[in-house]
Amino acid sequence: MSELLSIQNLQIDFTSDGVTSNAVQDVSVEVQRGEIVAIVGESGSGKSVTALSILQLLPSPPAVFSKGEIWFTEEDGRKIDLLKASNETIRKIRGNEIAMIFQEPMTSLNPVHTCGHQVMEAIVLHQKISGAEAKKKTIELFESVQLPNPPLIYNRYPHQLSGGQKQRVMIAMAMSCNPSLLICDEPTTALDVTVQKTILQLIKNLQQQKNMGVIFISHDLGVVAEVADKVIVMYKGQIVEEGAVGELYKNPTHPYTKALLACRPALHVKGERLPIVSDFIDGKLTGVHDKLQIQELPKEAAIVVKTHPLLLVQKLKVWFPGKTKLFGKQTEFTKAVNDVSFDVFEGETVGLVGESGCGKSTLGRSILQLIRPTAGSILFKGQDLAKAPKDLLRSMRKDMQIIFQDPYSSLNPRMTVGEAIGEPIKVHGLAANNRQKKEKVIELLEKVHLRPEHYNRYPHEFSGGQRQRIVIARALALHPAFVICDESVSALDVSVQAQVLNLLNDLKKEFKFTSIFISHDLSVVRYISDRIMVMNKGEIVETGGAEELYLHPTSTYTQNLIASIPKGIVA
Repeated sequence: MSELLSIQNLQIDFTSDGVTSNAVQDVSVEVQRGEIVAIVGESGSGKSVTALSILQLLPSPPAVFSKGEIWFTEEDGRKIDLLKASNETIRKIRGNEIAMIFQEPMTSLNPVHTCGHQVMEAIVLHQKISGAEAKKKTIELFESVQLPNPPLIYNRYPHQLSGGQKQRVMIAMAMSCNPSLLICDEPTTALDVTVQKTILQLIKNLQQQKNMGVIFISHDLGVVAEVADKVIVMYKGQIVEEGAVGELYKNPTHPYTKALLACRPALHVKGERLPIVSDFIDGKLTGVHDKLQIQELPKEAAIVVKTHPLLLVQKLKVWFPGKTKLFGKQTEFTKAVNDVSFDVFEGETVGLVGESGCGKSTLGRSILQLIRPTAGSILFKGQDLAKAPKDLLRSMRKDMQIIFQDPYSSLNPRMTVGEAIGEPIKVHGLAANNRQKKEKVIELLEKVHLRPEHYNRYPHEFSGGQRQRIVIARALALHPAFVICDESVSALDVSVQAQVLNLLNDLKKEFKFTSIFISHDLSVVRYISDRIMVMNKGEIVETGGAEELYLHPTSTYTQNLIASIPKGIVA
């Protein structure tokens, strides 16, 4: 192997309002041709800033390159320092010799152009070939990334594709000019485990075929184990550990690396408190397999007493109209939820798992009447919500809450955190005056491990994990009997995910609420749930106790979900 990229002693500072912060400090990274180098760390560790600096994609100002060099070896063997290269040189290299796959394909693709046009545009720009040849090559690229029906996908817009399909389009675009170096910035973070597995395999196959160098950025050491040759661990802008992937997994030396390996739910049994980064940094734990004190449930709460269900769903259908005849009669329907029946008992946590598009979020929202069902009944405390008049439904809403996947879009950016949490308290008249309302909000903030001074801050001033805690506090403001968690930890760093799962377990014991926990990650669902329901194509295909279903799945679909979990995180 020959050297492809050499980052030497890179330091990047950000200056805002006269205050300078060190984003990257004295970072050195080497990438060889035909090698996959993973850079791992939590949000804010500096890994994406390092990657963006290679293609000069950081805004300057506020970004300031205080020192360092980034040497790239071109196809002809000529070395160029990318930090000193002209804008014209960088434009020729971007997308041509060095390509990048971003974390969120929906925001990376232009919504007003077809997918085919966007890939073809990159080919025409760099390869100077005709439109007909570029179109032919685009369809071939779509075939190489295993997109179904490439000619059809060519004419589709981004919003018409699934998350996994959009990410494949981004990979096709990145591969369109046969780059020497491919940078993958969290390319599988919010994808289902099955889609994630195919995307990881696709990247590895393309890398081997083209003998590319790859920088793979992730917060998840389990995912990295599937693809990388070498791992670099970053913490607070610095490299704290690096080495061959096998050796680093077997013998991690830095407390932060040990923490990232240990905090995955797959390594822990239900009821066991998940370790977090601070446990290792503060010296409370020293080894990956050290155990924190197990927080055992009281004996009387360990088994859910099944008398009358709190929630009883019977033959529920949610169909969306598809094709229509000439005079508007529906001829086809998308059966998002099709003839689903189940029950949830008081004090129970039921996991609902399945891939994107299986209908699990639609099912959760239809239970709360955020989506009106087509048919069936939803009995909550004996009342059929599907037939309840608006006044009754409004009064029952305080007993039923939902925690959404994306906390940022769930919070009004113009309202302070205190106002957001206090709004439901005010609407339902649970506080006599503003002073009492503020006291309740501050109490809730402290329960989710935030501080009273956060009351007057806005959502953009918080990290993703903190915003999720705010949304949890708002959901619990009315002391609901029933809570739906809809992918509420899927987009979080593994260490932040551990904190939120610990918090949910603590609050469940204190507030005694019943919950449905929706996720595409079976290892998380196994950890948090008493029972698991597996959903596929609008139907429940398997139900059982969490541990039994995880260890002994009966349906082929569940077996495939479990087989797709990265082996680096399986206990």
